Amino acid sequence: MAFDEYQIDDDASRIDRDAAWAFLSTEAYWNADRVRAEFDTQVAVAWRVVGAYESRTGRMVGFARAISDGCRFAYLADVFVLPEARGRGLGVAVVTAMIDGGPGAAFRWSLHTADAHGLYERLGFSKPDHMYLERPRGYGVDGAANAH
Repeated sequence: MAFDEYQIDDDASRIDRDAAWAFLSTEAYWNADRVRAEFDTQVAVAWRVVGAYESRTGRMVGFARAISDGCRFAYLADVFVLPEARGRGLGVAVVTAMIDGGPGAAFRWSLHTADAHGLYERLGFSKPDHMYLERPRGYGVDGAANAH
């Protein structure tokens, strides 16, 4: 998909893992304790990845990955657009390509965000209902939260 001077693409071989890691390891508030090997594994086993690239240079300026059961449910993760490419609708384009532009268009999607509620609400996301529960990371097998 072409988007002004950018291209949105779901070709996993095109993802610049170094560029994604450079942003995620220094700028992202989520998974601050993640190490590079974990990120590489997450990308390698992702159900789908989407990148945003400058048309002229091919440089990756945006990214998203998803995990999924492949038929009904998907989780959207690690969405970002580099600061210098923001304000052009690339974040919406990357997320739209991920959730509506591929094999997961009919899935139930979920995500976590601390600061982009407005963007995701425009794309159909809403607060979970009374049926949603979540076990936080680090919760021990003995039924008690583990200290980090």
